[in-house]
Amino acid sequence: MSDHTKITHLGRGDPSAEGAINPPIQRASTILFDRAEDLYATGPKRHYGTQGMTVHDSLCAVFCELEQANSVILANSGLTACTLPLLAICAAGDHVLLSDNIYGPTRRFCEGHLSRFGVETSYFDPGAADDIETLVKDNTKAIFMESPGSLTMEFTDITAVVEVAKRRKIWTLIDNTWGAAWFLKPLTMGVDFSIQAATKYPCGHSDVLLGTIAAGSKEGSKLLASYNRASGNFTAPDDAWLVLRGLRTMGTRLERQERVALNIAKWLSKRSEVALVLHPALPEHPDHELWKRDFSGSSGLFSLVLHPVEEPKVLAFLNALKIFGLGFSWGGYESLAVHCDPQLVRTAGSWHHTGPLIRLSIGLEDETDLIDDLTRGLAQL
Repeated sequence: MSDHTKITHLGRGDPSAEGAINPPIQRASTILFDRAEDLYATGPKRHYGTQGMTVHDSLCAVFCELEQANSVILANSGLTACTLPLLAICAAGDHVLLSDNIYGPTRRFCEGHLSRFGVETSYFDPGAADDIETLVKDNTKAIFMESPGSLTMEFTDITAVVEVAKRRKIWTLIDNTWGAAWFLKPLTMGVDFSIQAATKYPCGHSDVLLGTIAAGSKEGSKLLASYNRASGNFTAPDDAWLVLRGLRTMGTRLERQERVALNIAKWLSKRSEVALVLHPALPEHPDHELWKRDFSGSSGLFSLVLHPVEEPKVLAFLNALKIFGLGFSWGGYESLAVHCDPQLVRTAGSWHHTGPLIRLSIGLEDETDLIDDLTRGLAQL
């Protein structure tokens, strides 16, 4: 089946739904048993609400198929989905390698909190994956990629990283939120854990926080499940239900957002105020060939570099926008814009562009209206 068919039909048909298309929302902490003998019995029966209910199982089933995973665990946010597997993998004295374009809160977690447990963090240039073995240490336990980085749109050669990691017996993780398990299937490329902020494209409505961790092997599934039970991580059934409902239309939304985003990227590339458009489907993108090799398409998120201009003018550009909202996150039905320079942190490499970096998330509005809005903003420059 195609992914369009999978997200329409999978995760349905549980008897407790009584024929309803969508699974029920079961809010539960205590789960009752018929016999005292069953209280401590092992087996498939749930023992407590933190193990999830039918709606959690339904959502995991759909993600499992999309990611082509051995198992999927839900987390209460995209950030928790990033940090939980690192905590499951690492112990005092271990070393973690992060891509230098990694999600900022993941970087802060590793430097500010994982370090307190005696875990060392260092970084690699996302565009220099061929040299990653020179950065691997005897105590390296995990390599965490984000391809593309959600600010700078830099891609990593996933295959090159996996080849080194498999040979050195190192766990590999990737933030797959941009690819959404729709345009990229990292587990089929040998990555151990594919992580998503389902807050974004799967939910699609900017009203739920939820993350997913997909494990590619039984060994990875066992590692995650053990830590997940011990950590008390749990996702509310209402949130799981909302993401499952949003997921049903994700493919249709992504197709429109991909098309409109690419058209707007092409339009921006011809504007005199713009130095560079960072959209991987454009041939001039430095990682265009890598994107073509690994991805089946592009989402609605991309960035652009303006010609150098004073910050007050950048702020005037953003403030002039009437349709694009000013806010973090992305992947919802509304278009967003954000100034990225305050977020840029580089350790292993350098950001070579001197102009302001702007990120656009394209929603479901009319393409012409969005272009008119950007024209209004660019006039302030």
